[in-house]
Amino acid sequence: MKIHRSIGIASAAFALALLLAACGGGTSAESTGHGDEAGHAEGEHAETGHAEIEAAKEGAHGGRLLEQDGYAVELAIAEDGTPPRYQAWLYRDGEPLPPTAGSVEVQLTRLGNAIEKHALKPQADGSLMAGSVVGEPHSFDVVVIATIDGKPRHWSYGSYEGRTVIPAKIAVESGIRVATAGAGTIADEHEVQGLLTPVEGRVAQVMARFPGPIRSLRANVGDRVRAGQPLATIESNLSLSDYTVAAPIAGVVLARNASVGAVAGEGSALFEIADLSQLWVDLHIFGADAQHIRPGVPVLVTRMSDGATAKTTLERVLPGTATASQSTVARATIVNDDGLWRPGSAVKARITVAQQPGKVVVPLAALQGFRDSDVVFVRVGDIYEARPVELGQRDATQVEILSGIEPGDQVVVEQSYLIKADVEKSGASHDH
Repeated sequence: MKIHRSIGIASAAFALALLLAACGGGTSAESTGHGDEAGHAEGEHAETGHAEIEAAKEGAHGGRLLEQDGYAVELAIAEDGTPPRYQAWLYRDGEPLPPTAGSVEVQLTRLGNAIEKHALKPQADGSLMAGSVVGEPHSFDVVVIATIDGKPRHWSYGSYEGRTVIPAKIAVESGIRVATAGAGTIADEHEVQGLLTPVEGRVAQVMARFPGPIRSLRANVGDRVRAGQPLATIESNLSLSDYTVAAPIAGVVLARNASVGAVAGEGSALFEIADLSQLWVDLHIFGADAQHIRPGVPVLVTRMSDGATAKTTLERVLPGTATASQSTVARATIVNDDGLWRPGSAVKARITVAQQPGKVVVPLAALQGFRDSDVVFVRVGDIYEARPVELGQRDATQVEILSGIEPGDQVVVEQSYLIKADVEKSGASHDH
């Protein structure tokens, strides 16, 4: 499988390798005992008939050959056009035996100590075949219990794939983070763009009551003013006395339309003030999308200048159509506590039309492509293992997992590509 990595990903994977080397440990199959099953046999048990497997041998059908005292079981996972199942053949002194000459059971212990048992039954083709399917990943400790000619035989070995070991300290230093898989909500979202505008009723024009020359101006564009604060002094042409013009509301000066010495006309606007503590977000919705969007749904607004976000609720869908863009305008209100949301600025937003619950939901960052499958990496202790998963619905940040992991599993949600790189470096095989 061809693997494409950015320079940043390659650098991070290299940094992980350096950290592992500095700690005197490796994560290859040889150093961790979690590589291909061919070199990872258990030591010989004390009970009679339990043989040590020093090296994997291949039988006549391409399976693993397990031998002891002249008897042998050849074990393989058959999956040519069928779901994977264990298949076995029996031998005595190198010669095939009929499948009725014995019995075979395969016991698997997966990461996390989940145990499976696969009983094999005689078949017409001369083999024994399990009726149960061997689910992915094919990564487990294997115990084979056989009886041949009435004599018990017992083998055990490790058969691992997609697995690696990373000490906790190194994982922390590498930024690897896990989270508990559990229920969540997948959102049906629409991406739209919009424009920030002042809230109607929160903009005021500061007017001259009587015509006359302007004697002083006490505010500039951008100044924050309070309600009742004096902003200008004008000499009335009628009374020839000065009067003060004050701010009618608290807010920010958006415009100053006068200068000292100029003559203010009656009713002329000297300043424009707006209360910008809240702003309208007018979102432009095109085509059939407008039929699915209703007031009351959640909206996440993103500020383009720095990526800051604000959560709000859609308040209304305006009855008309924007003339220039021929779009429907949906309106929400955001709080502008930091003052950095500015009227006239373009923003983008995600409108959540519907929400669907999921039994198991993980962040999109947890997903990796591995051997033509979508996988997430599950951690048990210091061991990380790829788990092929079936995907359901997704939104902009997370995805539903239909099968492959269970609620409560510890899933890598940050730097999962480092785990993938380390597993690929180990070269662990898919031993069928």
